[in-house]
Amino acid sequence: MTYLRTFLPWIVFAALPSGSWQWGASAALVVAVALIAGQVRAGVGLDALIIELGSAVFFAVLAVVAFADHDSGVHDYSAALSSGTLAVIAGVSLAIGKPFTLGIAKRTTPREVWGLRPFVRTNVVITAAWTAAFALTALALAFEAQSGHGHSTPATLVQVAGFAVPMVFTVRYVAHVQARAGQSAR
Repeated sequence: MTYLRTFLPWIVFAALPSGSWQWGASAALVVAVALIAGQVRAGVGLDALIIELGSAVFFAVLAVVAFADHDSGVHDYSAALSSGTLAVIAGVSLAIGKPFTLGIAKRTTPREVWGLRPFVRTNVVITAAWTAAFALTALALAFEAQSGHGHSTPATLVQVAGFAVPMVFTVRYVAHVQARAGQSAR
């Protein structure tokens, strides 16, 4: 549920009709800001809101561009730019040593494991998988946009896969790590 909440602005943007992209970007911005506000009120630190903060910035800029020029060429590449932005956010979080999944994982993990090397390493691997998925999705969507099929069913399937594949990887990898930890504890 935490990942779904984290990526809710992106889901909202993808779900709204592409012809109304300025309203999709605005709705996604409202959702991102509401998520941030709710999480901050609940005591979640900003370090655990890396994707949410990046989402708010991206959708604010995209909404300004969309309202300034509804027919902007940016529209055709908005899906690719979305995934590319997520790849950059995730990649930067890795580069600065604060993988974005670490903040998400801390929400459901006991505090005493947060500093343990296996916990951090697991989140580095998971964040790297998300980063790669976002980057590959951005490239595929840019290719679709370049070929004139940027808002087609195949592009939608690429976007869904860009979230589903790393989500499945995350669930399976965490289960694998936990199983290995359980075996070595015996």
